[in-house]
Amino acid sequence: MTLNDGTTTSHGPTAGAARTPGYAGTLAAACGAVFVAQVANALPASLNGLLQQDLNTHGSQLTWITAAFMIAVVCFEFTFGVLGDLFGRRRLVVAGTALVAAGSAVAAVAPSVQVLWIGAALNGLGAGAMFPGSLTAISAVTRGMRERAHAVAVWSGFLSAGAAVSPLLGGMFAKVGSWRGSFWVLVGLALASMVLTLVLATESKAPEGRRLDVPGQITFAIGLILVLYGAVEGPESGWTTLPVMLAFGVGACFLAAFVLVELGAESPIFDLRLFRNRAFTVSSVVAVIGMLAFLGACFATSMWLGPVQHQDPIRVAVPFLLLQGPAFLLIPVVSRLLHRVAATWLLTSGFVLMAIGCLLFAGMDVTDTGLGGFVAPSLLIGVGFALTVSSVTAVALNSVPRHLAGMASATTNMLRDLGFALGPVVVTAVALSGAGSAFTAKLAGADLTAGQLAAAREIASAGGPIAVNSLPPGAPGSAAHGVALEALGSGFGTAYLVCAVAAVVAAALTAFGMIGLGRSHAGDEESGAAPSAADGRAPDPAAAR
Repeated sequence: MTLNDGTTTSHGPTAGAARTPGYAGTLAAACGAVFVAQVANALPASLNGLLQQDLNTHGSQLTWITAAFMIAVVCFEFTFGVLGDLFGRRRLVVAGTALVAAGSAVAAVAPSVQVLWIGAALNGLGAGAMFPGSLTAISAVTRGMRERAHAVAVWSGFLSAGAAVSPLLGGMFAKVGSWRGSFWVLVGLALASMVLTLVLATESKAPEGRRLDVPGQITFAIGLILVLYGAVEGPESGWTTLPVMLAFGVGACFLAAFVLVELGAESPIFDLRLFRNRAFTVSSVVAVIGMLAFLGACFATSMWLGPVQHQDPIRVAVPFLLLQGPAFLLIPVVSRLLHRVAATWLLTSGFVLMAIGCLLFAGMDVTDTGLGGFVAPSLLIGVGFALTVSSVTAVALNSVPRHLAGMASATTNMLRDLGFALGPVVVTAVALSGAGSAFTAKLAGADLTAGQLAAAREIASAGGPIAVNSLPPGAPGSAAHGVALEALGSGFGTAYLVCAVAAVVAAALTAFGMIGLGRSHAGDEESGAAPSAADGRAPDPAAAR
């Protein structure tokens, strides 16, 4: 198919034909872009403890650093998918890397946590363009489901490699200088990725029937921002306070309006007809729930080791090598499994492993500062994530017609990233609410002087138990440090349990939701066309053998 800009993309030649021109360069550029985007996403993970000390932050303010990034990604990922289809995926990725460079520069010089939020939001906007742009770019230059599954596995591996390297980057700079230096390195990585994309990537578009959906974008962004605001602020401000209740109520109304707008839109950013395909529907739902479990566990781990236990940033980075590294190291294995094993089994097995890892995390002792207890659960979750992240993306892309690949890519990325956004929000809500209740109950029975008791209560009312836990020795209220630490351990233990439950739900939905879905035929692979979104057939990577 020849596109409007002269770029030619193939619907997939027959088996044995030459590889699509530009495949290798586009894949390399896409992997570099998603690596940089994920470094930007995961960088604060090892820095939460330092950011709390340097910028004098409390629980919800730390959450907003991650939430500002993910909200920007999720809110505008649909529109970025349309922009890529209209103006070119390579241009979209280049624009995204420029935004990441700008956002990282803002974060590097941030004098306050509020400015750091702005930098994180700019990084999120850039990543929101890079995720769907890079994924659709490689989909456009692959010639069939087998090659596409391999490309998605490689792309997903570099996604996790960025998340694995990022905490180490932050930890090393925090050790030898300042956490700000890691953001300057990210500026350099973004600029290098921009050059790589311009030099190597092949441009592709799919403008047919695609137009900007301004009402849909506005209602979706406002609704999601308000609902997530309520979820982040609820644990500290109170769930029944007027701002939180208004945020939930008005946000829900805007999200309902978004659905109505999309149902009547001539060119929707979120085509609800995609969900007529059961494979796409199931993969979309489990992407949200499963990724909530994964990033919720990752965020809980960063908080447990950072602001709760105040461990060295390099030590904080170690579990993340086990949480994120397997998805990169297992690229060849996962790519091969995608061709030989039904996606249902890969997804179910992955989510079960994640559930077991989260349960092991929930049983940890907060007073134990050793890293040995993190090895087994981190590896289980990491391997589970490696099995699921590629599989859920491959199922979604291979279950829709090629001309809907841009929308399917944006939708799949958005739903996956919505799960990523919800993970820290849910963990924070559960952990801090539980810790606050436990702290109040335990403090009443603590053997403290009247002055220490009053100071601890006052500090906890302003910043929660995490603020009491961070008091220096000898400060008013510091005698309640042990009580606060125990309460935080209880709260985050409950949060790990919630992540385990989410992973179990994702596994069950996958196992039972895809029962009866047939496999695609060899003819689909040979023609290069994805299975019809209406026929309910799941992709069969084995057809390529």
